[in-house]
Parts: sequence; C-alpha cells; structure tokens
Amino acid sequence: MSYGIYIGKNRTADGIAYLAGYGDEPSSHWLDVVERKQHSEGTTIKVGVTAQADLPGVITEIPQARETARHIRVNYSFYKGTPAPLTNGGLNEYGVAVRDIWSPSRAELVAMTPRDQTGPSYSDLSRIVLERAKSAIEGVKLMGDLIARYGHTTYGGNSNIIADPNEAWAIIQFAGGHGLWAAERLGDNSIRASRPGYIEEIPIDSQTSRDFLYSANLVDFAISQGWYDPNSGDKFNVNKIYGDGKGKWDGVRWIEGELTALSRRPQKITLEDIIWAIRTERLTGDTAGYGQIVPLTGAAHSQLRMLWHTQVGPVVAPFVPVFMGVREVPPEFRMHRYLTDGEAERLLDGRNPDKVSLVSQQVEATRSATYAFKRLLNLVFRDSEVFLPEVSAFLTAYERRLFKVSVDVSETARILLDAGEPALAERYLTYFTNTELIKALDSAEQLACALDVRSRALHATRAGDRLLGPEQIW
Repeated sequence: MSYGIYIGKNRTADGIAYLAGYGDEPSSHWLDVVERKQHSEGTTIKVGVTAQADLPGVITEIPQARETARHIRVNYSFYKGTPAPLTNGGLNEYGVAVRDIWSPSRAELVAMTPRDQTGPSYSDLSRIVLERAKSAIEGVKLMGDLIARYGHTTYGGNSNIIADPNEAWAIIQFAGGHGLWAAERLGDNSIRASRPGYIEEIPIDSQTSRDFLYSANLVDFAISQGWYDPNSGDKFNVNKIYGDGKGKWDGVRWIEGELTALSRRPQKITLEDIIWAIRTERLTGDTAGYGQIVPLTGAAHSQLRMLWHTQVGPVVAPFVPVFMGVREVPPEFRMHRYLTDGEAERLLDGRNPDKVSLVSQQVEATRSATYAFKRLLNLVFRDSEVFLPEVSAFLTAYERRLFKVSVDVSETARILLDAGEPALAERYLTYFTNTELIKALDSAEQLACALDVRSRALHATRAGDRLLGPEQIW
C-alpha cells in the first residue's frame, strides 16, 4: 500500500517542510547512494513491465538524460512483472524528494488498460524524478511529459508526492492507457497524508491556476465516458470521477487530524512527532519495508542535504541520518540475499555462469541489516503487549541523541565546505553516517538477543501454566 506524509514549513517547530513515509513491499530492501553521472548521446533506459505483471505490458526503451543527479534512494527486489531494482522514494542533490504511494483508479479504467501497455512504471517515474528534477514542479511536469511521450505502465493507479524546500505536489496517475493524470500543489500550511493518495475537487475553467495541473484530456475524457456532466454545476472531483470514490480513507483522515492538532500547539510539529506518525502501529508493521523522513532544507551545500532512514519498518528500527555527501554506505545496509527475489537458485562462487548471484561475496560475508531488524520485529510482535512499549521507549531515547548530534555534524561539515575542503567534509560525513548505521544494527542485534531469552521464558511459563492449571492439579 505504501504511505506518505507532507508537512508544510508553517506547521513545524523548526520552520522546515518534511516529506516522510515508507514502502509496503515484503522483498529485500537496501540503501543506495547513486553518484551523479554523465551519459553519452543516444543512451537509453528500459522502462515498463513484462507480461508477468498483473496488468501485463511490454518493456521499451526511452532516452536517458545527458546528466543524472546524485541521489539517495531505497531499492527493493520484487513487484510482480516489474524489473528490479525498484524504488519508490528518495532525495536528490538538488533537494527534490519523492514518495510513491498507490492510488486505485476506478474499475472501468483498470479494465480498459491495454494488455500491451508501454511507458514508465511507478518505479521508473520515481527514479527518473530523482535523477533529473531540480524542483518539485519540474518533477511533476517531467512525469506529465514522459506519460504524454511514451505512455504509462500501471498496476491499477498510482500517486506520488514530490517536494522541495519551497513546495510540494501530489500527483495521481490513472489506469486506462489514456495518459490521464492530475496534480495539486501543497503549500506552507499543508498537511497531506497519502494511504492511498488522493486529490478531490480541482478547478477546470482554465489551466492558469498555480495550484493545479492536469493532463490535457482529463476533463474531455470524463465527459466522453459519461462520468462528468459539465452542465450539471457539479465540481470536478478527481477522486469521485477517476479514483475509488472514497476520498480520504479512515487512516488518512485519522493521521491528518492528529498532525493538525499537534501543529496547533505552541511548539507545533517536531521531528519526534513526524517519527511517531510514521512509526505508529496503527499504520505500520511488518508490511513496511523501510522508513524515510526528509527534512526539506535549503542547504548551502548539497552534501549537507540528508534523510533519516530505517532499514525495515520503523516500528522497531531507529531513524538514522544519512547525508548526501557520504561516499558509501556500509555493506551491511546494501543488497543481501535475504528476501531478494531469485537469489535462492543463484550461486556466489560463479561456477554456473547462468546462476551467478546478484550479491557479491564480499557483501554477503557481512551481516544483513534487513535480517537483523526483521528478527527484532518478529520477536517484538510475538509478545507486543510486553515488548513494544519497551522498544518504543528505547527508540525514542536513541533518536533524541541523534537529533542533537546530527546538528553538530552538519555544522562541522559546513565549516569544512566553506573552507574549501569538500573531500575532508565528505570523509567526515561518511564516517559519521556509517558509524551510526552500524551502531543501530548492533543495538538491534543486542535487543533481539535479550528479547529472545525473555520470549523463551515467557512462552515456557505460559506452556507450564497450561499444563499445571487447576484442572490438572485437582
């Protein structure tokens, strides 16, 4: 399902806008820092899905940009018929962040989707925005242009929130094969949750509104299908006409209400509040593949942009800052074979060239952060009424330390960058980020060992209670 939240800067304690969320995919996840790259003229990229997708399609090639931006993203290995690696969120060096969230289209649109559909998939669109966009509005227009030129491969409807330090946009891409999309601007006072993504009423009298954009055929197609009568006097409600007609789902309504209430306090919404909104067990659990929070800052140096990352669902994992200026991430947080699609039949030693693992032996020899945190998650939820409050309290205390330390680290790196020492600043940011990621992994393993012992004792006691209950004794 996935989940995204945008909070405008007028609602936050530090005056910074935030984009946060996670992806709901059970396959392996890994952290990836992608360098800025130059591409020769004529370079292409493959986009779309295969015939194995639920809504099948054809893989095609479209032109690559001559230069792609440095960015941080989370990859994962499986969604039926969609070639890996896939992504649905991250941050680039220009300060543009993107979150991908499902958004179901009406049944008629799903039914009319061509069986040989072509064009970028949800993952392709998210990745391309990270690679090319220098502002949120540029990301929206880029998506619209790609869909108009090459088509759009859908699994039944999708959405994104695209944000920069100044504004954000919610954009919905509809199924059906007709290139239908709509986008709504989110401003400084906005609080928007997507689970699923939604846009409701939009003005259709002109395309001059700075708060809305949509495909050229959005209104005419609805009229041609009998889904909208321009003479009725009704507002053009995108969700009712093209979506599931439910508007805000219950979870969306609840979390938007909670965050709105928090924003009315004197201190407004803090980073700790945003973590709670992503971590709350009412909206997250084993389905969440990772957690991500992006402070949308106007950094003086691109290396200082950062996101907060958890390797699995944040309900049991601490958010750790990852700076744009890092040279690499620890191998423990890269792709391992655990939960990676297709790895069960592949070999690490390369004796069979047709079945060589996608994972290097050097990386596989390290601990898998995903496995360690998943083990902790399973232990916690085996006895959630006992362990979840304890682990939640630990995570809150752990992150409070990092809030303070990360400010000092950023300031120190800024001084180095201002002094013309980018290499030294990057080494410093890499050391800090990698050290804290490994500390988080160590903590997860130590917690898991402690909870394992306690869980075994708890369940042994419960088994004993069942065997030695009053009916057995008397």
